Amino acid sequence: MAMADHELRVINSLIETTIDSVHGYREAAGDAQNPTIRTLFERRATERQASVAALQAYVVSHGGKPEDDGTVLAAAHRVFVDLRHALTKGDEAVVKEVERGEDHIKHKYEDALKDVELTPAARDVIDKAYASVKQGHDEMSRLKHGFEALG
Repeated sequence: MAMADHELRVINSLIETTIDSVHGYREAAGDAQNPTIRTLFERRATERQASVAALQAYVVSHGGKPEDDGTVLAAAHRVFVDLRHALTKGDEAVVKEVERGEDHIKHKYEDALKDVELTPAARDVIDKAYASVKQGHDEMSRLKHGFEALG
């Protein structure tokens, strides 16, 4: 049971951070000036919400209580809160802040996947969510570098 408790704590921590990411993307979408960037952020928020649902379903199916809200203490959330300050500088600044948040969540998932105490089933559900996180990270990184090339 200790292994299951550890596993559920790891997944619940990822749920919290991923929920923070959903909120960050939604906030960024609401404030983005460029409609294409706004649509991109909305799509990422929807994808992250699907990852949250899959992780929560895993926790429930293993007898746990899934997190259902982000945490103000999560570093990803603190980064996304900085979006308000970045908004005065336009979409480029917003993209840079989102990309910083993406760095955090990507590393958090990578650390979880290195956890040798996780069962193959837990690793699988985390790996599926990580695929979306990695794709989002890489997309935001390309977008950030595209802005930098223009400047």
